Amino acid sequence: MSRSQATVAVRHGLATDSQFGAVVPPLVLSTNFTFDGLGGRRRYDYTRSGNPTRDLLAEALAELEGGVAAVVTATGMAAVTLVLHLVPRGGLVVAPHDGYGGTWRLLQALAKKGLFELVLADLTDPAARGGAVVAADRALADELAWWANCLGLTGAPFDSYLTLRGVRTLAARLRLHEENAARVASLLAGSEVVERLHWPGLATHPTHALARKQQRGFGAMLSFELPALPGAAEAFVDGLRCFTLAESLGGVESLIAHPATMTHAAMTPEARAAAGISDQLLRLSIGIDGAEDLEADLRAALDRVARLKPSADSEASEDPAAPSASSAASCRAACSAAPR
Repeated sequence: MSRSQATVAVRHGLATDSQFGAVVPPLVLSTNFTFDGLGGRRRYDYTRSGNPTRDLLAEALAELEGGVAAVVTATGMAAVTLVLHLVPRGGLVVAPHDGYGGTWRLLQALAKKGLFELVLADLTDPAARGGAVVAADRALADELAWWANCLGLTGAPFDSYLTLRGVRTLAARLRLHEENAARVASLLAGSEVVERLHWPGLATHPTHALARKQQRGFGAMLSFELPALPGAAEAFVDGLRCFTLAESLGGVESLIAHPATMTHAAMTPEARAAAGISDQLLRLSIGIDGAEDLEADLRAALDRVARLKPSADSEASEDPAAPSASSAASCRAACSAAPR
């Protein structure tokens, strides 16, 4: 009998403990495992190579994604590094031009060493799209596992335990994430100080139809651009009570980030411009906080920016290029963080 993704997420691994009959499988933190006599290798011998807790998470993720197996790595960048080891020397790597800044940095560095040819493409442009291969065969899974063990990229058992615990409530949490995101998007769409809003749930978004076709929901990540006013980003961020200025995304807490100086600081200004990442862009990761609190917090932030808008008389006398530069400098002073 096939099971829904929500059921798979909740049930995978439950009641599989043969030693004590625990409902939730125990966390196995051991680094090494005994041999059954000389040459008697058991299923597990060393946690870098294999761990029961990490394997439970890998099995759950593989079933959720429709694959035959998965490799759990220590970080997202470790996962990227692992996949790149499948690329032959001189091969071609096609990546999105507006991906994570840390991925851009790694790809550029390896391409400069001549390990592969790199093409950064706008994957929203049908003419720029190539093929996509989802590995669903055991041979490729085994190769990935070999490289992960060889390079020492596998994830820690404790992290795997917590991730699997989070997966069990994913469906319920995501519904609330998306409900909150829809309310936030509606608020921002109606604001006079928001110049552009990026969220596929909007009927006006260029990929709205595609998102409706391929997804069950529109997610809880959105970004928007403020006007090029002096101190606009700083005014918006300063005073927020329900959004924390920090990198990362997808947690139960609501976060705000300034991509140009945070998540995408590793990219060159030219690369950020090509990707549409301006100094006026802010990104929100909508959590499961009370929607009315998120709305009130953002409404106050929008009001702070609105008060910066010059009058019509003073606007006519100002150099139109000046606000953009001033806003960028102010933004970088308020949101600066070391590239990650």
